[in-house]
Amino acid sequence: MPKRNDIKKILIIGAGPIVIGQACEFDYSGAQACKALKEEGYKVILVNSNPATIMTDPNLADKTYIEPLNLFFLEKIIKNERPDALLSTMGGQTGLNLSIELQEKKILKKYKVELIGATKHVIEKAENREIFKKSMKKIGLDTPEGFVVKNLSNAKKKLKSLQFPIIIRPSFTLGGSGGGTAKNKKDFFSIVKKGIDLSPIGEVLIEESLEGWKEFEMEVIRDNKDNCIIVCSIENIDPMGIHTGDSITVAPSLTLTDKEFQKMRNYSIQVIREIGVETGGANVQFAVNPKNGRMVVIEMNPRVSRSSALASKATGFPIARIAAKLAIGYSLDELKNDITKTTPASFEPTIDYIVTKIPRFTFEKFSDTEEKLGTAMKSIGECMAIGRNFKESFQKAIRSLEIGLTGLDESNNIKKEELIKILKKNIPNKFLFIAESLRKGVSEKEIILKTKYDPWFVSQISEIVEMENHLRSSRLNLEIYLKAKNDGFSDEKILELSKVSYLTLKNLKTKNNLKCSFKNIDTCSGEFSSQTPYMYSTWSSNTQNSIFEKETVSSDKKKVIILGGGPNRIGQGIEFDYCCVHSSFAIKELRIESIMINCNPETVSTDFDISDRLYFEPLDIESVVEICKAENKKKKLLGVIVQLGGQTPLKLAEKLFKEKIKILGTSFHSIDLCEDRDRFKKLLNSLNIQQPKSDIVQNLKEAEKAIHKIQFPVVIRPSYVLGGRAMRILNNKNELKKYFKSNFIINNKSILIDEFLVGAKEIDVDALSDGSNVFIAGILEHIEEAGVHSGDSACSIPPQTIPKEIIKKIENITKLIAKKLKIIGLLNIQFALKDEKVFVLEVNPRASRTVPFISKAIGIPLANIATKVMLGFSLDKFNLKKNKSNCVYVKESVFPFDRFPGEDIILGPEMKSTGEVMGIERNFPSAYLKSQIAAGNNLPTSGSVFISVRDEDKENILLLSQLLKKINFNIFATKGTANILKKFCINVKIVNKVNEGSPHIVDLIDEKKIQLIINTTSGAKSIADSFSIRRSAIRNKIPYFTTVSAAKLAVTGLNFWNSKKLYVKPIQDLYKS
Repeated sequence: MPKRNDIKKILIIGAGPIVIGQACEFDYSGAQACKALKEEGYKVILVNSNPATIMTDPNLADKTYIEPLNLFFLEKIIKNERPDALLSTMGGQTGLNLSIELQEKKILKKYKVELIGATKHVIEKAENREIFKKSMKKIGLDTPEGFVVKNLSNAKKKLKSLQFPIIIRPSFTLGGSGGGTAKNKKDFFSIVKKGIDLSPIGEVLIEESLEGWKEFEMEVIRDNKDNCIIVCSIENIDPMGIHTGDSITVAPSLTLTDKEFQKMRNYSIQVIREIGVETGGANVQFAVNPKNGRMVVIEMNPRVSRSSALASKATGFPIARIAAKLAIGYSLDELKNDITKTTPASFEPTIDYIVTKIPRFTFEKFSDTEEKLGTAMKSIGECMAIGRNFKESFQKAIRSLEIGLTGLDESNNIKKEELIKILKKNIPNKFLFIAESLRKGVSEKEIILKTKYDPWFVSQISEIVEMENHLRSSRLNLEIYLKAKNDGFSDEKILELSKVSYLTLKNLKTKNNLKCSFKNIDTCSGEFSSQTPYMYSTWSSNTQNSIFEKETVSSDKKKVIILGGGPNRIGQGIEFDYCCVHSSFAIKELRIESIMINCNPETVSTDFDISDRLYFEPLDIESVVEICKAENKKKKLLGVIVQLGGQTPLKLAEKLFKEKIKILGTSFHSIDLCEDRDRFKKLLNSLNIQQPKSDIVQNLKEAEKAIHKIQFPVVIRPSYVLGGRAMRILNNKNELKKYFKSNFIINNKSILIDEFLVGAKEIDVDALSDGSNVFIAGILEHIEEAGVHSGDSACSIPPQTIPKEIIKKIENITKLIAKKLKIIGLLNIQFALKDEKVFVLEVNPRASRTVPFISKAIGIPLANIATKVMLGFSLDKFNLKKNKSNCVYVKESVFPFDRFPGEDIILGPEMKSTGEVMGIERNFPSAYLKSQIAAGNNLPTSGSVFISVRDEDKENILLLSQLLKKINFNIFATKGTANILKKFCINVKIVNKVNEGSPHIVDLIDEKKIQLIINTTSGAKSIADSFSIRRSAIRNKIPYFTTVSAAKLAVTGLNFWNSKKLYVKPIQDLYKS
């Protein structure tokens, strides 16, 4: 049937900030949906709190609201916009849950808004564990034995019917949040309690453990004519017991028999029909017992999911785009396949290659948490690779992780006995230990027994290890080289194992004219021509299809290559993908061919229609140089952009320069100057620019000598790190000695030591430069005090407390540095302000993570203009003027502390946030308040507040306490803080510290008697004493402030919240003069 004409305006709710379990795959799906609906003539209203995404760009939807995702603000927006329909399936679990809430509270009915994509009935049938189990039973499908419980007493009764281990899974949560595997009663009741608390409907499913079973997923689409297609089958290499988001996965499934596959396919279609999804996609998860073949349905997501993004990139089939069009009335046979442009969307994709996804973990940021995986997701991002066989695909994926691996790297220091113990554990990157076990003589049979991996995958890893041995023991020749390349070995790995020189290998390749070939992802295994060059490299001996592989051939057009940011991780997230996408748009506007290289399946940059040509490849020098050579055959490659994808492409700058590949924008010499601390220090001295005292050392002895001149406290970190990795503030010699004993210290690698400016205010500046002219895009004032990583600190634009003369000085220093470095493109400088003196802390000759935030605040697409500047345009051409909106914009960070139970939430110089939100209001406190609400820090409007502050903050807390009393809060405090407040006639109740015995503050928190916590600390003892308070706050979801500056703003903002003086406005209207 044709599209619906009875609806004109459609609301889409985004997924909010990037968090574990809900990452940028929903930026990708939401962006696809917006484009799909707009091209059909609908007005699209988008609501999302995340400024870092392409989705919230002003040109994507007709109206874009960057507002907190809760019913209060959503109702205001619905009242303003009066949409006809709400598309519920594009914003992950957040969007789905909010759609249900809006329906239940009758807000949709009140404003006559229809729920499309998935109805309330469908969502509940899939997400409510009890209803889902009954639905599966009705159609004769097996599910794990289990029960739904809503309280601990009911759980205790049902426990008698099950045996440990037991899986606990809450309803309506994301990424397995609140769930886990219980192996004893203590764990059982702890996880059940947490799961009930986190479930929006207060229920959990307790069921038999399927640990060790094989796990599979099917991506299914159904339309209103009951046409159903399987887009992709996905197999988890890791067995059940590890969240699918944390498992290595392959597509298509590789170890099912044809009979098992057809059975699973039929079951998937039965499930989607029974649940009732009839206008979009769904993800159905299965488990198969490897011992007897028993197949059970685990769950179903009635929306575009994390796996949908992977399946879309794996097959080329744009699931979110098609799902959006099905939601407005089309059927699959009425829609064209966007890759071939000839076949209908009702054709099931077929693929003739292997796709491997490996999750990216950042446990190194959370050193107090055990590196252990379970049913609650913990990975931050993922990479994807494509090859003609599993070994090629797998090894390319390993290289794409960007954790320093060139393949199945060795771990020689681990003994065989220790390895066997490790194999039993659920840990990240277990494949490295499997390979090492094989090298140490552990049999494949024993590895299979310990890991529960399918024998086929273990045998494949074994074959890679055998090839390693062959490279070590044999003289490298053409035959061995080609076999190794066919198995996915990088040149770097081959050189390492064979011990031949780089020149010898280069001569072998030149003599035999050896190079990789490129093949297309076309949804149809080469049966039809592909209209969208979306490619991967291979060394497989398979011959190219001469008819339909011609689209991989380089064109005669001028072209530019953009290097993406790789897998998401803390310190390098979606903000850089935003910049890369804008760069591609800018290049296409100039009628130059845009070419993207990236390996992240979650992002918009790897969508099929963003660039003219897309290479899904590792971001290592071998892969990038191969693509550059292929694209420059006709000498039309203008150069490569390295400054928009974060530190990943920047690290390739030197090697690209040596390969004589042109780097567009800021030169390699300037990039290298910023990274070289000695040369950079001399540069600032020559410009009479102040910087903290600093030194570079190699070992503890040199560090002690340096600190004699610098003096404690100091900031210390390894060189060439991102996101403040291993950065610490040290206060004494004992802490210094402990630091040098840490496992992240590498011998003969430089360690940077800087004077720590106690009490300083930090400021970030983003600027554009064409080499002569400089445009100051934004000056961001940090809200937290110095010592908190810039990526973790809340900040505001425009600055609120910095004097005009200081701002002018900062602008002048920025312009001076930009011109001296001959910056062409983007520049980020971090400043510190102390005693009215301006210090330069760091200069980054690239896009920063704040570029999207500033772009949306000032209404100027900075990455787009930076790209045009890199291609020779002068800044004068753009007539840049900042938007005057009379608003304050606050960026707040979002943290994953609930996923890492051993971790302290006190912030420091090492970045720990996964995402960000934006608060927009007419005044600073209200904008900050909105940012807190958007970040999930739901501030109470009344109740009890606990205050305990360090001595230097006690005076600052007086006015804040008076304001809290004025808005009807009861105040609880520890003795020291209470005594100060009582002296000023502030009514306060004294509560014990934890070490003073019960009833103490943690008791009150756990009993839900405290609604807000303000706790500042200094010194190791104070921090250790208050750790249990902070963990209890996380456990009970209680807002917690560790700085007085942030607490002051939040409490002032509560005045506006109480009076409901908050407004909502689309960002498009903010830019109107």
